[in-house]
Amino acid sequence: MMKLKLFAFALLLSLAATKPAWSQEVEVIKYQDFEKLRQLPHDTLYVVNFWATWCGPCVKELPYFETAHKQYKDQPVKVLLVSMDAVQDLEKRVKTFAKKRGLQSELLLLDEPDGNTFIDKVDPKWTGAIPATIMFNNKRNTYYFLEGEMKQEQLEQLIQQYKP
Repeated sequence: MMKLKLFAFALLLSLAATKPAWSQEVEVIKYQDFEKLRQLPHDTLYVVNFWATWCGPCVKELPYFETAHKQYKDQPVKVLLVSMDAVQDLEKRVKTFAKKRGLQSELLLLDEPDGNTFIDKVDPKWTGAIPATIMFNNKRNTYYFLEGEMKQEQLEQLIQQYKP
């Protein structure tokens, strides 16, 4: 019986050692940092989802973006999840949420308390409501904007339409 317990303990330790630790970072950015990305002459389709931990429709659609991230990780398609949570909620809400959900897409937190300073710059049609998604490829001069919840089929169709 003791050997069985030791074997089970050793097995648990080996499984724990092989499981990668969660190391997802959340970069805090200002709008100017995001705008620099929007101006780079790259041939990558950026799929940018503006969301927040407290937004039900945002949380509902996050798995779709995670699936796209995994599906296109070896292609010139990059998924960015831009949190609109308050910067003071970074540790307790955003990082905890991301860890609990196992988010793997690149995570950013937009530190801009006054939406009026950047919302129209992201897209003039954007009222500031979330979720909101933009897709762009600067080299191919493609751009798409959607304010509202994205359906999984819709996201897949748009990526197929706009990817290089």
